[in-house]
This record gives sequence, structure tokens and C-alpha cells, in this order.
Amino acid sequence: MFMERSSAKSLLRVFDRLRKMNLFISRQRTASCPVLISTMNRRESLTALSGSAATAAVFSALGAQVKAAEEDAAKVGAEFKHSVCHWCFGNIPLDQFCVEVKKMEIESIEILFPNQWETVAKHGLECAMGRPRPIKGIGGIGTSFEKKENHDTLVKIYEEIIPLAAKAGNVPQVIAFSGNRRGLTDEEGLKNCAEGVKRIMPIAEKHNITISMELLNSKKDHRDYLCDRTQWGADLVKEVGSERFKLLYDIYHMQIMEGDCIATFSKHIDAISHFHTAGVPGRNEIDDTQELNYVGICKALAKLGYKGYLGQEFRPKNDPLTSLKQAIDICTV
Repeated sequence: MFMERSSAKSLLRVFDRLRKMNLFISRQRTASCPVLISTMNRRESLTALSGSAATAAVFSALGAQVKAAEEDAAKVGAEFKHSVCHWCFGNIPLDQFCVEVKKMEIESIEILFPNQWETVAKHGLECAMGRPRPIKGIGGIGTSFEKKENHDTLVKIYEEIIPLAAKAGNVPQVIAFSGNRRGLTDEEGLKNCAEGVKRIMPIAEKHNITISMELLNSKKDHRDYLCDRTQWGADLVKEVGSERFKLLYDIYHMQIMEGDCIATFSKHIDAISHFHTAGVPGRNEIDDTQELNYVGICKALAKLGYKGYLGQEFRPKNDPLTSLKQAIDICTV
């Protein structure tokens, strides 16, 4: 009898915790828990707990509720939004991919050319990062703002795509690249890039479109790439001096290049407008088969108050949509 009363008092404390969390237990009767928990007050709860079997059943049911409630309460309450790069899942037609990502509550499919924007728009999705088409190789990863002789062509490219992004209404940013060093020093490369980027800032500012230069590693994937360290990118953002020019911080690339991701992007968060993910090593799933703790990374982003997009950019080794859903679950904090 003493044990039953002790259990009952413990149960009431659980009820009180649930009420404070504004939670309600299912009203359905089950064989293991034949009491209507959600409609009980404290006195009715004591009456219902007349036997140890019933007490154990109720504790079991409530335990699951409390655990779920505490897990929810532990969530940071991230305000950033989910996006995904279609090129990693290119075997799935874009229209079909839109249908699938909507089911996962992903809000954007990105790194798309202008002729693809309407497809995502009809599904109620954004393209968080648009992608311009290079002209004779200029405007791609290896050949871009690093050389002054490229600037006239780049101005033409961005003067065309920026108004298109503004007109589309679902493309807030357009990607840019620094290009490769080709013997330039960091200082020379930064000066050239700043000069070229400044030329497209008036039209970007006019249309409220952000140009986001991607940070890529030059150690493994993009040998000789210029914008390969966060500090260099942040210095470029400062030199350009416009709210419409920021960095795309690729977590995969910067882990390979410099590590210390959370401390680094936290220090430079004002220079960053977008993030990409992928597992290290391999650029595959972001699960526990790789070294990065994406739950911790996403909690750090949430605590910083980051409100932009987090774009999944990994190459799935397993079923693509299953892996994508898992990635979204990992990054929902």
C-alpha cells in the first residue's frame, strides 16, 4: 500500500510537469492503460491508481510523454530554413524532386539556373541560391573575379541574372566564385576580386539580391581556388562594403581546409549569408559515418540567431530521399 501511495504521489508530480508544459495525453483507451489520462484531475488520478499494475501502466505511458516533451524542450528553436542542392540528387527529375522535398518541409531547392526557377516556384518553393551560366568559361569556379580581364564579362552575366532573380520573386541570392589564384598572392587576388564585385553591387543593391561567394577547399577538391579560407573571404566582404555581398560558408569545404568550424563561422557570421553541408570525409551523408557533429553545428547556428538557409549538398551513397530526410531530421534543432 505504501508503494502504491508513493507511486501515486510521484505520478502527480509528473502530471504537474506535463501541465506546465501545456501537454495533453492521448484520450484513447488502450489495453495496457485503461484510464482517460487527459481528462483526470489530481483527485481522480489517485482514485484511478488502485493497483500496482495500473500504476505501472500509467507510468509507462507518461514516461514516454515526458521524454518526448523534454526532448522538444531541449530544442534550441532554430529559425534557419532548410534547402537542398538538386545537383546532388540529379537522377531525380526536378519536378518530381519538388514533390518529394515538400513532404519533408524543405523550403528551397537551390543552385539552379534561371530556366529552372519557375519549376520550383509552381510547387511553392524558393531557390535560395540562383546560379548564372558562365560565358566562355568565365563565371565558373576556376575562372571568375580573380582576373581583371574577366570583369566586363562578369558584369554582363550578373547584370542579366540579378533582375531575373528579382522578377522571379523566389530567388534571394545568386552564387559567385573567386576563381583560381594562377600565381596571384592573396593580396592581389583580394584586390582584383573586390574591384570586380564592386562593379555589380549597384544593380544587386537596386534589386535587393545578395551575391554570395562560395568558400571552397583548395586542398582536395578545387586546387588553387582563391577564396579558400574564411578570414580571406571576410576581408573581401569588408573591402566590398555592401550588405548585398556575403559569403557562402560550405561546412564540408571549410572543415577540410581549416577545421574549427563553429568558432570560425561564429566569429564571421556577419559576413555569411548561406551555409552548405556534407559529410567529411567523402562528401556523403551527414550521419555518424563521418566526423562532423551536425547537431552541434546546427545548434550553434540557432544560438547565433542565423535566419538564412542551410543547404544540404552531400552526395548520397544510400537511398537518396531516405538520406535527405535523415539529414533534415539531424539538422532540425
